Amino acid sequence: MNSPMSPSQHRPSLGRRATSAFTRLLVTLLVLGLGAAVVFLLSQLNARTFSLAQENGQLVVMKGRLLPTGAVPYRPGDARLADAYAPLGVEGRDVSMLVERKFTERDELDRALFPLLESLAQPKVQSDDPAVLEKGLYYLRRAELLTGLTEEQRRSLGAMKTEVAFFQAKQKLEEARRGVTEALTQLKLAAESRNRNTQRANQMLTTVGPAAQALERALRAVDASFEGSEAAALPTPAPSPTPGSEGTPAGTPPPAGQAPGSPGEAPGTAR
Repeated sequence: MNSPMSPSQHRPSLGRRATSAFTRLLVTLLVLGLGAAVVFLLSQLNARTFSLAQENGQLVVMKGRLLPTGAVPYRPGDARLADAYAPLGVEGRDVSMLVERKFTERDELDRALFPLLESLAQPKVQSDDPAVLEKGLYYLRRAELLTGLTEEQRRSLGAMKTEVAFFQAKQKLEEARRGVTEALTQLKLAAESRNRNTQRANQMLTTVGPAAQALERALRAVDASFEGSEAAALPTPAPSPTPGSEGTPAGTPPPAGQAPGSPGEAPGTAR
């Protein structure tokens, strides 16, 4: 008969227990490492993700945090980018489709923002009201800062820029005229006083004064001609017809056989 096994023989050997513990530890570390890698990759992906949120009537660009979820307002260090992605007033437009989207690249965000900026700028850059035009130019400048536009969007932007080129040039010339006028005033003040710059002020007035005055006169003349042409383009109201004439031109003699002022008779009326 076989002798019964001792309790020590039922226990696994020390080497086998160590191997089992090491295997469990290795599996645990592997699972934790994979989990950490997944969290890291999700955080990296979220940190590169852009989205849009509507707050107080403005569209705010959001940038994902370095976490698997969450976003904060996008505030780039570059001043040009900060201007491009600053909160944007939507003027009551429906932007729900934009708010629901996420963008994994900034170029995608640019291409999505451009149609909104275009719709805000287009009617305003065609206005003759300086305040409305200035608002349209603001949206146009915002659109110019977007670098990820498609070729078609760039063509549309170029077309809007050509529409406002005249008004921008006129505005800059008006600013130049005011600057020249102010500069001449300051030079005259310096020339009339006695200080170390009096001689140089007189010299500048003699040299550039006539040209500056000619420029100012030319710009004023152009402004006056524009105002005159606009006034001439207004429609002249038609003269009101004389009561009782029923469209008959003044001075037209009455038909033969009819006394002036007497009502006419219908043809074929029996006498």
